[in-house]
Amino acid sequence: MKTKWKVIITLAAVVVLAAGVYASTVYSKRGLVTVQTGSVVRQDLTSIVTASGEIKPKNYINIGANAMGDITELLVREGDHVHKGQLLAKIENTQPTADVETQKASLASSEADSNASEAGLKAADDNLATMQAAVVEAEADLARTKQDADRANDLYKEKLGARQDLESKTALYNAQKAAVDQARARLVQARSQREQTAAQLTATQRRINMAKAVLARSSDILHKYDSYSPLEGVVTNLPVRAGESVVPGLQNQTGTLIMTIADMSLITAEVKVDETDIVNVQLGQQAEITIDAIPNKTFKGHVTEIGNTAILRSTGVAASQSAISSQEAKDFKVVIAMDNPPDEIRPGLSCTAKITTATRKNALTIPIQALTVRQKGDLEPKKPGTPASGTQPVIKLTPAAEKARKEEIQGVFVVAGGKATFHKVETGITGATDIEVLTGLDEGAQIVTGTYQIIRTIANDAQVKVDNKPVVETPKS
Repeated sequence: MKTKWKVIITLAAVVVLAAGVYASTVYSKRGLVTVQTGSVVRQDLTSIVTASGEIKPKNYINIGANAMGDITELLVREGDHVHKGQLLAKIENTQPTADVETQKASLASSEADSNASEAGLKAADDNLATMQAAVVEAEADLARTKQDADRANDLYKEKLGARQDLESKTALYNAQKAAVDQARARLVQARSQREQTAAQLTATQRRINMAKAVLARSSDILHKYDSYSPLEGVVTNLPVRAGESVVPGLQNQTGTLIMTIADMSLITAEVKVDETDIVNVQLGQQAEITIDAIPNKTFKGHVTEIGNTAILRSTGVAASQSAISSQEAKDFKVVIAMDNPPDEIRPGLSCTAKITTATRKNALTIPIQALTVRQKGDLEPKKPGTPASGTQPVIKLTPAAEKARKEEIQGVFVVAGGKATFHKVETGITGATDIEVLTGLDEGAQIVTGTYQIIRTIANDAQVKVDNKPVVETPKS
């Protein structure tokens, strides 16, 4: 055989061998998935709920108008510190002041009448006592004249006394009887006069009580023309000026707001927490507060109040009072008391709170993005054979079995021996980027952490290739 043909045959054999090696390599890499991995590590983990809101004093009161009229005096300015009971503003009060003076005069007149009635009652008591003494005296004289008349009658019968003396003593006795009747009549009259005077005194005292009640009402109305501070605090809002007209609130109309008094001794951050996080928030939990107007500073606080009513995110109205669909996102109010509020803080400043809901020391953790969900049926091993060969008959499952196959299982893909195997895990608290693993993984295990698309679509026991090089995004032209 010529050398030329030997070379050609040798080259052909090399080409065929190379093609076979290439085909074998391609076939062996068929279904190979490139993944990014991370390790299961132990670290301290903190679960934080972040929410935004605004700074508010714990206690603040809006001072509204309780009467209608023009403001004659404003005795404070915005930012002033006021004490409880301090006079804040005055409203024109000519008519209620006149009413009070009228009622004071009426009360004084009734009290004078009462004093006169009391004096008349005392005089009636004295007169009644005199009339009673006169009756007693008249009755005693009657008894004496009767004895004289009886004695004169006895003497006359025994012819020892003159008829003239008997007639005289009898006349005196009859006259004394009339005197007794007269004294008793004057006593009855004195008693009637005393009862009349007592009734007049009672009526006068009732008029006094009525005058006092009317005066109290008029004084209360007059008092409402002045505004007083119900607490010690700071004037944080003063929307009116002296000379403006104010009106009290009616049933369907809000009255004029004169000013707002805030108790700045306890400052809070009132934030809105998402409904998915509110179950983790508890009273007393620590929080860090940042205020937009005071950058580069963090303030400490603790949770003091947790709302029980869901608030619609779009309107700020309680969900139970709104006709909007219940599918809308909702928040819950959480109040955080600031431990060290700065002096320059003001109500209404925007703030952000980070509430520490849980902490774990030396917890077993994985990146959050590694966690995924698979249906139970997708994790069952494939039986040998294909439906096309007829070796694997199609089995119709019962509804219970079909439901069991669709059960979702939470877990991660562990990389070992060139394969990614799904492992069911139970998780604990969630940090900013990592989540705690309670069961299902060992420390140091390699798990699939990317890409997001791979984690969503990778099959159980898939052949994988690890490539942890950082992904460089190509800038768009």
